[in-house]
Amino acid sequence: MIEVIKNRRSIRKYMNKEVEEDKLLEILESGRLAPSGSNTQPWQFIVIRPQKNKEKVAKVSHNQKWMTTAPIQIVCVADIRCRIDENIDISLDENSKEEEVKQIIRDTSIAVEHMSLTATELGLGSCWVAWFTQAEFRPVLNIPDDKYVLCVLTIGYPDEVPNPRPRKKLEDIVHYEKW
Repeated sequence: MIEVIKNRRSIRKYMNKEVEEDKLLEILESGRLAPSGSNTQPWQFIVIRPQKNKEKVAKVSHNQKWMTTAPIQIVCVADIRCRIDENIDISLDENSKEEEVKQIIRDTSIAVEHMSLTATELGLGSCWVAWFTQAEFRPVLNIPDDKYVLCVLTIGYPDEVPNPRPRKKLEDIVHYEKW
């Protein structure tokens, strides 16, 4: 597993090659199997393939046109309804203060990283994109106001091999017993 982690890169240039359905399903399955607090499983995934839909997603993601070169975009959504009652009126955005928002973001992030690593293991590339606002993004895919769009995970065969990014040394980030 450590080799997959070492080899994972944020890919922003993809080959014009379709991703096989079985690989997509394995990526989605790895997200489904992620752990979550109290086993709430707050994630929902929207698979985007048609070019016109990928263009709409890219446009509300600060017009990052490179996103449209990925054969697949997976919009990863955190659903707060796993933690709060359906009868409570709520609208989520970047300034929401409810503690449950932090919990669903945490849990959905774990699922997204599972999917990103699975893509790498399958010879695919991915990139986590989160440069957008809830208010602009949600209407594009009819996502309800009580859902939180965590990111778009682009998926495809890489057409670039970025160099590894620098990382801090282990001794600079690990503490034992206390700070």
